[in-house]
Amino acid sequence: MTDETNEEAAPASRRRLWIAFLPLVLFIALSGVFLYQLGSGKDASEIPSVLIGTRAPSLDLPPLDGLSANGVPVPALTDAAIRGRLSLVNVWASWCVPCRQEHPILLELAREPRVELVGINYKDKNDNALRFLGELGNPFAAVGVDPAGKAAIDWGVYGIPETYLVGPDGEILFKQIGPFTTESLRDKLLPAIEKAMSQAAPAG
Repeated sequence: MTDETNEEAAPASRRRLWIAFLPLVLFIALSGVFLYQLGSGKDASEIPSVLIGTRAPSLDLPPLDGLSANGVPVPALTDAAIRGRLSLVNVWASWCVPCRQEHPILLELAREPRVELVGINYKDKNDNALRFLGELGNPFAAVGVDPAGKAAIDWGVYGIPETYLVGPDGEILFKQIGPFTTESLRDKLLPAIEKAMSQAAPAG
């Protein structure tokens, strides 16, 4: 009986040992993936978007109540607000610290005549969003509110701020994850705008 008991206990003991080491094995595997990413020279913050090269999700968001420019209400964010224009769709919120950091760059982009800058206000309170834009300035030609985050899901938002360059035909051409910096503006967005403009220019 003792030998049979020992034989039955051995597999159970091995199973317990394997379960005990499983977290360590998973940690080593994930560390290997992370080290590979570092060694590959790729920016770990760059998450590819499956939407690039596809048609942008439809926009039909209500306006930010009380937002106006020169006494005129800033319009809601709908498909009509960006149709036929090279547009930047920025996802932001008043509670988002990186959004505040990138805001001066958005104010610069608002003066860029080649693009229309519009905003999706994400999971925010109306008064807080108004206060944010009142304090820092409003760079947006149109703003739509997304209180439940449904539009952000459609657009594949990982975390805000995120910005999408959308062609006049509605195709997503570029995605910026995280806040714009001077470097990302110079090295990524402006070349993407130049490329889009050159492709849209008539031949000859």
